[in-house]
Amino acid sequence: MPSHPDLFETDPAFVLPGPDVRAGPRRRGAARVEPAEVPDALKRLATGLSPLVRLGTSSWYFPGWAGLVFARDYPQPGLSRHGLEAYAQHPLLRTVSLDRSFYRPMPAADYARLAAQVPDDFRFVVKAASAVTDASLREVGSGLPAQPNPLFLDPAMARDEVVMPAVEGLRHKLGVLVFQISPLTPPWLADERRWLAALDRLFDALPRPQHGLLALEVRDTRLLTPELAALLKAQGVRYCVGLHDRMPPLEDQLPMLRATWPGALVCRWNLQRGLRYAQAKDRFEPFDRLVAPDPATRAALARLIAATAGAGQPVYVTINNKAEGSAPLSVFELAAAVQAQAPAAPG
Repeated sequence: MPSHPDLFETDPAFVLPGPDVRAGPRRRGAARVEPAEVPDALKRLATGLSPLVRLGTSSWYFPGWAGLVFARDYPQPGLSRHGLEAYAQHPLLRTVSLDRSFYRPMPAADYARLAAQVPDDFRFVVKAASAVTDASLREVGSGLPAQPNPLFLDPAMARDEVVMPAVEGLRHKLGVLVFQISPLTPPWLADERRWLAALDRLFDALPRPQHGLLALEVRDTRLLTPELAALLKAQGVRYCVGLHDRMPPLEDQLPMLRATWPGALVCRWNLQRGLRYAQAKDRFEPFDRLVAPDPATRAALARLIAATAGAGQPVYVTINNKAEGSAPLSVFELAAAVQAQAPAAPG
């Protein structure tokens, strides 16, 4: 397997639970992460949201979420192993972006262990492995492109190492499998026909999950073309709105959604514009407050969520700590903004 170092965000503390983690009573002495007490106002927000709307965060292992998601400041390794169960008890956190799968393909058994920790109506947003979504093999440390990746958009590997393990392990708890394409090299960017043909071959070869969606996220504005939209619509693959410094604002990505309508809204709010991941991490850690609120993006996203759910389509939105400073607080504020879009009751 080619090595793909961390280009965008590491998940260094992520440790898959051991074989003893399963549904049902815990073994004596097993570690436990207690959930935070949920204020009544947030409970009311959750009750008022459409069941079609699923909001969540990118991963779950952050000690700074004490009092927001977890009852206290647990050590990061403990949260990595046992925090998901507590996370999934929060009524506003009905999905999570499983980013670890981007750095290395995960076997079905690992997905199954995660699925056993969450309620039946919880859903995962899974990132496809960079081994098939990055056109380059990259230097360890710098992350710079070293040589072309021969497995980029490889249909067989994507099917066998990405799609099937997630489908088999998560079963009905798979919400979306996102193919996030890393920034392309100039030869790929300069040859749109080659790029679209490779993408078409990939999606032609992939089985469609009985439960869950396939989605595509890009990190190059030049790829947002009518031709890409037409391909995704023909293949039944959703365009994933990527809110990221490399991408245009939400309003400028709406043409891709209109061209592929109808369908689910898949959005990953990754990074505040004007920042790099390392800058945002240094500025926002320990991710316990909204350091840099972005009400304009939040309001635009809330309008889109309300319109999509109002049309009877499902919504999956996951938010990174690097968006505003604290992903759970961003979710809570976004939920309030979505609820505010509901028409007032006649009186």
